[in-house]
Amino acid sequence: MKIGIIGAGNLGQSIAKGILHSDGATSMYLSKRNTASLEGFKKFNQVTLTTQNVTLVKHSDILIFAVQPGQLQDILTEIKEFLSEKHVLISTITGFSIQKMEALIGHHHFIVRAMPNTAISVGASMTCLCANEAGAKRIAIAKAIFDRMGKTMTIPETKMQAATVIGASGIAFWMRLIRANSQGGVQLGFEAHDALEMVVQTALGAATLLQENQSHPEAEIDLVTTPQGCTISGLNEMENCGLSAAFIQGIQKSFAAISKITQDQI
Repeated sequence: MKIGIIGAGNLGQSIAKGILHSDGATSMYLSKRNTASLEGFKKFNQVTLTTQNVTLVKHSDILIFAVQPGQLQDILTEIKEFLSEKHVLISTITGFSIQKMEALIGHHHFIVRAMPNTAISVGASMTCLCANEAGAKRIAIAKAIFDRMGKTMTIPETKMQAATVIGASGIAFWMRLIRANSQGGVQLGFEAHDALEMVVQTALGAATLLQENQSHPEAEIDLVTTPQGCTISGLNEMENCGLSAAFIQGIQKSFAAISKITQDQI
């Protein structure tokens, strides 16, 4: 596939790395106002760096947008006349609706919205997808791209904001929990690097158990808790301190923030 990524910042670069490491592109164009931070991509023979979005569009079939929400309107206006019936447009822009994209370039274009997270660079992203009526005919292409870098789920566009909180912001939420767990390990006497290694592998093991066993978290918790044991004592203390409530409230606060941002953009 001939893929172009417009806006090669943190997310755009993560997507590019994921695609390249999974051999998902025959050619790739990366565009950015200043390409200095993209020098590392020159080692890939199929990658071309450019500051010109139009050049990227002319040499790509799949266009992935990873810019700030306030930049997308101008970019779509800039490239509109160079879009053809072959192009599939995949937007990773938070809060920029398909309807707004259609208003700028027309409803006949294949438009897909994708919400990956930064774990896409290591092939472990959770990516949610939705599309306009035309884009539904090409959503399999987007799914094929992102399935190479983790898992995908097709959802209604009305749930994309919630998916952003759970899947994209969720990376930061889990990082904070892992950090807290490793700090607890340090307090118990482990060196920081040893504590972090133990916690990361344990977190990976917990997630893998749920995936492989197709089980509920409480079922797995029951397997490691015993009457008056250390596990249930620790869990109860965490809940007394508001662990679950704080996590849920944080998710709700994040959703309120993204909802306000989206409303301000309308």
